[in-house]
Amino acid sequence: MATTTSKKINDFTDGFGDAAERYRAVNEKLLETGKKTANAALDGYQKTVASYVDFRQQLAEATQLDWVTTVVKAQNDFLTEVNAAYVSAARDVLK
Repeated sequence: MATTTSKKINDFTDGFGDAAERYRAVNEKLLETGKKTANAALDGYQKTVASYVDFRQQLAEATQLDWVTTVVKAQNDFLTEVNAAYVSAARDVLK
């Protein structure tokens, strides 16, 4: 009787080990997929900001006013630097 009970307990606990291993595998896949998705989102964000900066610069140059072009360029440089720092920090978190 004790041997039968011991076997049932071992079978029961082995089932938990198998479930934990499957859970761990699914969790790792979810984590990997999440990182890929986040990196893709950051790529899209970077492209959007670059397009925005280029558009602003084109508009400023279209005014043919040196002071407008200079101000917009300074703003664009600042935006580009802040964006680069943000994206770099975000990518470091995703490693």
